[in-house]
Amino acid sequence: MSQSPLALRAEIAALLPRLRRFARSVTHHREDADDLVQIAVERALKHLDHWQDGTRLDSWLFRIMKNAWIDEVRARGRRDEVLAPEEAGEHVGHSETGSRDIRLSIEKAMAHLPEEQRIAVSLVLVEGLPYKEAAEVLDIPIGTLTSRLARGRDALQAMLGDGDLTP
Repeated sequence: MSQSPLALRAEIAALLPRLRRFARSVTHHREDADDLVQIAVERALKHLDHWQDGTRLDSWLFRIMKNAWIDEVRARGRRDEVLAPEEAGEHVGHSETGSRDIRLSIEKAMAHLPEEQRIAVSLVLVEGLPYKEAAEVLDIPIGTLTSRLARGRDALQAMLGDGDLTP
């Protein structure tokens, strides 16, 4: 590790918005997402010596976060019911703008994807990771990632209609 721990900590802090966005797409709950980000950052800071200079810090953190979420899901046990995110009811009775409707539609559609597809879509389409790095984060072959993305895109397109999301 040639970068100083202080510089790495600053880079991790700069990645917090992206980490939180990824956590939200994985967990579907604001509080769970905040907890997941905290767990991932704590693990990263504790194990800064494991990060390899020359690799992407964001990919390393996404992998830590994915593994932390797997640990959390296993610890909780599988839930049989799917609950709507708390935020979906925040503005009940208020008129919403078209962009908020679109965002909620996309969030709802993402929530209906199987976890493997949702995480793949989040890493590649939302976070912009290259296929190779997303496959490394998920610890799967690129072909598996590609098929998960294709199935996820098809499912999203079917749920959201013809792709015309303008209000």
